[in-house]
Amino acid sequence: MENIIELDNIHFSDHEGREIVQGVSINYKPGKTTAIIGPSGGGKSTVLKLSAGLLQPSRGAVFYKGQNVALMNRSENLEFRREGAFVFQDSALWANMDLFQILELPLKIHYPKMDKQQRKERIDSITSEVGYKKSLLVRPSTLSMGEQKLIAYARAMLCNPSLLFLDEWTESMDETSAERLVNLVKKKQSQGATILFVSHDMRIIKDLSDFVIVISDGKVVMNSPKDHIMGNLSLNDFIKMGIES
Repeated sequence: MENIIELDNIHFSDHEGREIVQGVSINYKPGKTTAIIGPSGGGKSTVLKLSAGLLQPSRGAVFYKGQNVALMNRSENLEFRREGAFVFQDSALWANMDLFQILELPLKIHYPKMDKQQRKERIDSITSEVGYKKSLLVRPSTLSMGEQKLIAYARAMLCNPSLLFLDEWTESMDETSAERLVNLVKKKQSQGATILFVSHDMRIIKDLSDFVIVISDGKVVMNSPKDHIMGNLSLNDFIKMGIES
């Protein structure tokens, strides 16, 4: 099975020169869901952002369908961005835009021929699907963190991506809203999407993942099918990683 994304000996250092990711090599299979787990501060979110091309490695290369992401031209990079969608842990909604403008922006970028009414219909459909029922003419600061997560997920779904990157996307949500988003991810799985996610919630890890990668101190400690990893880590291991049972 051809890999959809490959990380080849990736290193990443922060602005102070500290190496956050050290020699990570990972292959992600198309149509499969991979959970990235590990202790807080161990590099999970950084690896996810490197996988999505949101961060450039200090050394090594990231490949999407065999092509080096760093060497893509503008057209190729736009295609990669349209196929992939990222939901950030802190939602990352533009503070100086209202919700409708935030949701409209990716449609304007990726579907420039879509008229305003078509964009509105698409936005209304997606926000209804995620369960957001309030006004879209307000700024993110007026929302709870859980509501911001709903909008962040809606934004990710607007272009119907085949590749999803989810960073603690159900954190700070009430149980009903979190369950709705998990079920929407299952729907994307049934449609053949490739999904990479970071979570501390054991229920979600068990429910969604095909593969599990354990990252600690910026290195891959384990990378195996879910059942193999679950069978080889003790309860104490999961407690040390901050995983919720």
